[in-house]
Order: sequence, then structure tokens, then C-alpha cells
Amino acid sequence: MTTWTPDPTFYPSPRMAMKAPPEKHAYVAAFDPARRKPDTIAVVDVDPGSSTYSRVVGSVEMSSVGDELHHFGWNACSSCLCPNAPHPHVERRYLVVPGLRSSRIYIIDTKPDPRNPKIVKVLEPKEIAEKTGYTRPHTTHCGPGGIYVSALGNPDGKAPGGIFLMDHESFEPLGRWEVDRGPQRLGYDGWWHLGYDTMVTSEWGTPDTFENGLVPEVLLGSGYGHRLHFWDFTRRTHMQEIDLGAEYQLIFELRPAHDPTKAYGFVNSVISLKDLSSSIWMWHRDGDKWAVKRIIDIPAEPADPDLLPPVLKGFKAVPPLVTDINLSMDDRFLYVACWGTGDMQQYDVSDPFEPKRAMRDFR
Repeated sequence: MTTWTPDPTFYPSPRMAMKAPPEKHAYVAAFDPARRKPDTIAVVDVDPGSSTYSRVVGSVEMSSVGDELHHFGWNACSSCLCPNAPHPHVERRYLVVPGLRSSRIYIIDTKPDPRNPKIVKVLEPKEIAEKTGYTRPHTTHCGPGGIYVSALGNPDGKAPGGIFLMDHESFEPLGRWEVDRGPQRLGYDGWWHLGYDTMVTSEWGTPDTFENGLVPEVLLGSGYGHRLHFWDFTRRTHMQEIDLGAEYQLIFELRPAHDPTKAYGFVNSVISLKDLSSSIWMWHRDGDKWAVKRIIDIPAEPADPDLLPPVLKGFKAVPPLVTDINLSMDDRFLYVACWGTGDMQQYDVSDPFEPKRAMRDFR
């Protein structure tokens, strides 16, 4: 008789996860923007009691050049304990690492030696495109039904992206996630409220409008993403679209509340066409529908026009270009990365409708 024991790093609640032992290693993507040598995943020692604390203690090099690694994640996590689609026997062991430019996905085994990870499988672009209809994989989330991968385009890079599924253990692509995509035409991130049976997705653009840099005509013409989409998670059908407004371009990172009883989350708009500011929006339940509220505005910073590129000289300012956000496990603090101005800002979002600046200038 075989007894299945859940991975001890799976936790039934965020509260239990916060009480768990801290990680001893962190895995960090490092890529060559010149695309002359392979990208790598570096291993950083994050154990304060270790003699090599804060140092790179290992790495694994990708097998090809020009992947452009971005967001990656585990093959399995606590969501495998979800009561309506449980996979308690799956182990959190493998990193699923997409190459945004190459459309290749690497499967990296972090055991038995977490400092010496190994590539055990490579999914080539042709296989992914044939089985899912998508390319340019960007973000992975381990979930109750498998590994959810958000992709930014179709095989020729000129048509909509979406989400496809991979098997937790074999890593085979299982096909497109959406059954009825409704009006959704652009993709970026995807995440969920399992307790409300809801998937949320955001928008960027098709690969032909960003792979060689943002296209000014598309940006100024409000041609990039400015909508959120809400889906029936079980039926995989589109339920609701919310337009944040054509002024607010590039709707990127989704950070839902960790508390499964809470139906709200945060998303960033990278740039406003009006004044170059960035903004943070909160989505929430409003009766039987979803609604959004703009809760944080981060203005552009004044700058000497002589030091600015041509497109910004007339504004005499540097845009914050918020490209990433993160929510603390207790849902109290939101961290906001301002890529354009080079600082990190912290907000107390204990009341998500009325955030308060807690700290800024992690420069």
C-alpha cells in the first residue's frame, strides 16, 4: 500500500506559510542583453548563518543563446492542495524557466544539490507552438490544474497571446487554457482567486510591437494594453472586461491578496500618456461584478532636458516606469519597483482602498 504525503513546503494557508522556515537559496535569472552568450540561472545563498551568505554559490547555463529569461517559477506549490483539484503527491522540485524571446522553456531540477541545479528537459519553440498555439512564454504559475504559462503572442508574433497549461510532472504542454476568450485580445500576466473561482489577466501587446523596443506610434496611439479581464476559472470562459482608460498604457503585474477569503488585488499601469506618471490600481468585488479603483499615482521626476532622450525632452521629466510590484505574504505591504527612476517604494495597504506611503527610496 502506497501512502502519499504532501510536500512539506506546501501550506494550507498563507498564515502557516509565514511561520515556515525561511528559504536557504534563491534562484535569480541573469541574461546577456547582447545575446552573445547563454543566459543563466544563478544560485544565491540567503541563509544568514552561512559563511557564503549573500554570495552566488552556483549557476546553470542555458543550452542556447538569446533566450531572454524573465519570470520563472516552480512546477508545484501550495495551490496543489486546492480541494477541487488536488495534487498532493506533487513535489516542489523543478524550476520552469521560459525564454521570452526564444519561446523555449527549460525544466531545471534543484535536487539533490540545490546549489548545483541541472537542466533535465528543454521544450523547443516548435513543440510549444504546435500544442498550444502560443509563443513568447513570459510568466509561470504553479496551480491546481497544472502549470499555467502566460504567453504574449501566436507563432508569428502578430496575434493575441493567452495562457497555456503544462503537466506538473511530465512538463508536456497540454494546450490552450481559454475555452471562450470573449473580447480578450492582448496578454501579459495571469493569476487567480481560487476561493472565488476567478482568473484575472492583464495586457501588454503583441510581440511585433515590443520585441525590438516599444514602438512610439503604438504607445502614443494608445495601442498597448489598458484592460483587465476576469474569467470563470473552472469553465475557462471570459466573464468581464474592465478598461482602465486608453491613457493608462501597459497593464502589467497582478498581485491578488494572499488571504483566500479576500477578493481584491493590485495591478500597475507602467505609464500615463498624459503626464508620464505610473499608477497602481486595485480590483475588488462590487456586488456580483468586479470593479477597479486607482489608488496610487507616482509622478514623473523633473530632469534637465539636455540629459534626456529626444522623446522625453519636451516633458522635462523622467517617468517612474513602474514595471513590477509585490505584495507581502500578510497582505500588509505593497512594494513598487520604479524602473525609470531607480527606486523602490513601499505602501501600507492594510486598507487596500486607502494605501499609505510607508517608505521610499531604496536606491
